[in-house]
Amino acid sequence: MIMLLGCAIQAFGLYHVHSFSGVTEGGVLGMTLLLDHHFGISPAVSSFIMNACCYFLGWRVLGGQFIGYSIVSGIGFSCFYALFEQMPPLFPTLGTHPFLAAVVGALFIGIGAGLCVRVGGAPGGDDALAMSLAKLTNMKIQWIYLISDVVVLGLSISYLPLTKLAYSLLSVILSGQIIGWIAKK
Repeated sequence: MIMLLGCAIQAFGLYHVHSFSGVTEGGVLGMTLLLDHHFGISPAVSSFIMNACCYFLGWRVLGGQFIGYSIVSGIGFSCFYALFEQMPPLFPTLGTHPFLAAVVGALFIGIGAGLCVRVGGAPGGDDALAMSLAKLTNMKIQWIYLISDVVVLGLSISYLPLTKLAYSLLSVILSGQIIGWIAKK
């Protein structure tokens, strides 16, 4: 139940805050946007491949229970996102306030993903990657998120304006720290 609540919170934030504000993400989602922009590779294809690789690593490092929980959280996230897409935007002017969008979006993403990770599920490939690398390296999960997000956002400087990247960086720093704080057991 906690995992589905986390999926709902994360999907709500991604749809109602990030998708309308233009604040982007790092991780797998950010990489799919980068590959689409530079190479014309559809995010439908690239996200499937990258997420599959991350989940495979998670299965190898974290085991079968991880995959079961991740299937539930992945499906839960998709279903909640589809539900929220049927609603009109709740914060239509948030795009004109990118600082607020970055902070509010980070709260939704951090709390939602943090709840999923806490119970052992990964709603996205970057969550599976962070959970696996945290176990392999004994680094705190928030630092794994930060490193992967900064790498992707650093590459995104090739096509995104600096102001948009700055707000996106703020959002991923905050969300990663929130995930780490909530996921702590």
